[in-house]
Amino acid sequence: MNADQPMKVRIKWIEGVAFLAETGSNHTLVMDGAPEGGGRNLAPRPMETLLAGVGGCTAYDVVTILHKSRQKVQDCVVEIDAERAPEDPKVFTRIHFHFIVTGTGVDTRHVERAIGLSAEKYCSATIMLGKTAEITHDFEIREPG
Repeated sequence: MNADQPMKVRIKWIEGVAFLAETGSNHTLVMDGAPEGGGRNLAPRPMETLLAGVGGCTAYDVVTILHKSRQKVQDCVVEIDAERAPEDPKVFTRIHFHFIVTGTGVDTRHVERAIGLSAEKYCSATIMLGKTAEITHDFEIREPG
């Protein structure tokens, strides 16, 4: 699916506050609410799904950029910590990304550059959420084993 093509997702109500998302790339995922909100806690919340999406978006960029830079990356984990506004609309107000990059001889400068390019140029999700949230990043590099 190209970025210049319309993106489509279909959301179907299952029951209570559980929904099935059917994506244009022919994948599905279920979302549900907390019991206090009428859900049965059977799946991630929609806002958790949004946060997972932004994490996947930036991780994709960072891994791709590091591979293009010929860095020997064996693993990349992004731990995300976010805060939301206390009142409706409860938008994200702060999102911190902690990257853990594992590989042999991975260069700090390349990791900094990859994260910066993702945050400022390539990750549409991060850039969009940055309109309401303070976005911060840090990282650590680990050798395998």
